[in-house]
Amino acid sequence: MRARIKGLWKVLFGRTTIFVFLILIQLIVIVAGIGFLGTKVLVANNIVGVLSIIVLIYLINVRQNTSFKLMWIILIVATPIIGVPFFVYNRLQPGTRNIARRIDEQISEQRPWLLPEKDTVDRLVVDSGSEYGLFKYMYEEAHYPVYDGCGLEYYPFGQDKFEALLRELRKAKNFIFMEYFIIEKGVMWGEVLKILREKVKEGVEVRVLYDGTNTMMNLPKNYPRVLRSWGIDCRVFSPMKPVITTHQNFRDHRKIIVIDGHTAFTGGVNLADEYINVRERFGVWKDTAIMVKGRAANSFTLMFLQMWNIKDKWADDYGKYMFKGMDKDENAVYGGYVVPYGDNPLDDEEVGKKVYMDILNRASRYVHIMTPYLILDEEMTNSLIFAAQRGIDVKIIMPHIPDKRYAYALARTHYEELIRGGVKVYEYLPGFVHAKNFVSDDEKAVVGTINLDFRSLFLHFECAAYIWHNPVVEEVEADFEETLKECQRMTLKHCKETPFVTKICGRALRLIAPLM
Repeated sequence: MRARIKGLWKVLFGRTTIFVFLILIQLIVIVAGIGFLGTKVLVANNIVGVLSIIVLIYLINVRQNTSFKLMWIILIVATPIIGVPFFVYNRLQPGTRNIARRIDEQISEQRPWLLPEKDTVDRLVVDSGSEYGLFKYMYEEAHYPVYDGCGLEYYPFGQDKFEALLRELRKAKNFIFMEYFIIEKGVMWGEVLKILREKVKEGVEVRVLYDGTNTMMNLPKNYPRVLRSWGIDCRVFSPMKPVITTHQNFRDHRKIIVIDGHTAFTGGVNLADEYINVRERFGVWKDTAIMVKGRAANSFTLMFLQMWNIKDKWADDYGKYMFKGMDKDENAVYGGYVVPYGDNPLDDEEVGKKVYMDILNRASRYVHIMTPYLILDEEMTNSLIFAAQRGIDVKIIMPHIPDKRYAYALARTHYEELIRGGVKVYEYLPGFVHAKNFVSDDEKAVVGTINLDFRSLFLHFECAAYIWHNPVVEEVEADFEETLKECQRMTLKHCKETPFVTKICGRALRLIAPLM
């Protein structure tokens, strides 16, 4: 009983509850103020009406995702007094322009360190044929070069990555960079932190960067100061504050570790115990990760430094952290090409989505996908269905035990359309799938942090590794096939059996899907 009272007290008076309460107060004040003007002053109504027409004309002509346009159009037509000011506020993006400008500056500063090697490009042109177009796009538009001769190691579960991570951290001699969406106290973070503290004593430079959402529940507000007291430099990206501002919508969803410039990790695995199945949440937690060895790790180093220096007016000494060559590691698989890349929500270049679309559009035999969320726009839905219609084996593995019921209800609304279009949808019966994998034709794969939902594709800072003709692609596909053995294929019958409340809630949520 005492534990329940303590838990209720924590919920009622915790930081998250207070944060939400203060945001609601601001929303009420704003809406009440706008409503007062709209109902009491006829001139204000007329002005809002004219502004609504101007905003709608702008929306029709602006380059923006159709689903986002539709959401705003519905809001503006239904409640122009509220919709128009919020749209203008969102487009002005107070609080984000400085971040966008600083990232652009850093990308320009980093260009000399991200030049593709001529020999690599020459080989790629011969080896890849039409595939070269994607590599060209990745460099010229996303600013990430292709590498060859680098090593990769794939991890089908979080606990596999954890074991390798501890192994590699112990080898660190110069620096360790860590950037994570979630860090939570427990076995996983405790073991990592123990090594970090040891390495600091050995003279290794250690930096830790985590997303500001951790300040709501996972970590104390003063945690950066605690880490600094142990010699670990720490920063928080966009700490959550109880004020309405657009920059809080953009989160750092990346998971990056770089060790001495020659070893990097990414994937879906955060630093919390459920990711390594030490703590059970939503059944068995299925996640994946990948290690990159060699010069390709440089791209992850520079991604980290972009976010680390996002508020600084000066740049790091990039040359100090760049790596040029190394002996081969016996744990990694070498061969083929790899492009580590990041996605920045503030540059209007939808890199994560375009890479996925390219895989779907170029596939000749199969595209196999693992994703925790399925919140799709019309373009992605059409690409999945069109690939299936032209004979491609398109399979998607989803969780059977969801972490967010509203996201699961929304995902379920896409099942019927995809299944009727020939896409095979499966649910992982043991629990929750958090992996973000695309694999196709035994030739190419993507392992990273990018979900099939609006937040990952349009609103988060993300990263991944695009792999082509490396033997590790076969390991990614083998993992998919092994996971499939523990899945149930969803049918139209399953769609009809979905509870009525879930269906209604899912359909209603599609109106605000771009915000989820």
